[in-house]
Amino acid sequence: MAAVVAPSAAASDRVWQTVALLGRRGFAVPPRRLAELCAGGCLTESQVRWAVARSPDLTIAKDLVVDHQSIGHVAEIRHRALTHLTDSGAYLEMTLRFVRTLVQVAPFVRSVSIAGSLASGGFRESDDVDLNLIVDDGYRHLAYVAVNCLGVLHALSHRAKPVDDLTRRPLAPRLMTANLILERSQCFPLQRQDEDMAFELLIAEPVFGPDVIDELIDANEGLLGHFPQLAGKRANLLIETPARRAPSALFPRFLDGAARAVGKTAWRYMQWTRRNRPEALARVAFVRSTMQPYTLFDR
Repeated sequence: MAAVVAPSAAASDRVWQTVALLGRRGFAVPPRRLAELCAGGCLTESQVRWAVARSPDLTIAKDLVVDHQSIGHVAEIRHRALTHLTDSGAYLEMTLRFVRTLVQVAPFVRSVSIAGSLASGGFRESDDVDLNLIVDDGYRHLAYVAVNCLGVLHALSHRAKPVDDLTRRPLAPRLMTANLILERSQCFPLQRQDEDMAFELLIAEPVFGPDVIDELIDANEGLLGHFPQLAGKRANLLIETPARRAPSALFPRFLDGAARAVGKTAWRYMQWTRRNRPEALARVAFVRSTMQPYTLFDR
């Protein structure tokens, strides 16, 4: 039997901190995965188990590390993890094809990462796919419109996709969506270098422009203070840079103003369609709160 290494008090606090961070996002993970994701740096699985055993607030239920207040949600979280194993593969391939197209037609896009449930391991078929983008300065709204226009066209061929209150749309399901869009100047430095932003970058899976992500992490040392694992993060899902991309001359920067007006109108319309679904509105409000000050259309 392998020896069990007792963690320090600091390590126990880090386990609790990571469980709480995951809980705010509605997720939980097994001890081995928690050891890899632990705030402050990786632990061993035995250290995580020891920290849970000595904590009055944590437990392991259905192989998930959770706090006692989340016990009632364990079955749902576990179900999401299991459906991820069966549903995510097809949507991952679909997403990579979508990103190839996006990168070809939008030359101002410098980096794309898969975020949300498809990256974190809780994807189910009724979910949408969240994308994090880094774009050239002055192109945030054009990027938003590009993702959504291509997303609608893409979704038209997937009208039979299961939906929920967040992904239901009038013409076609919400399938590909922009979760976070940053301009390059917003990255150097990031206004936010807190644990939630660091964790967002840790969980996200880069698929295009990994050098931009590496540059961002190197320029924002505060992120590494929360999750040193960022320094050695691998990009296992990269697409090849397209041999040809649309000419930048097709997208003069002044078009971003018009794109902002179009995007804001579309966003407000989608919020209006959810007016009778308070849980969906609350979820959107929560997600936007976690992305401040980088959300679009606040004014």
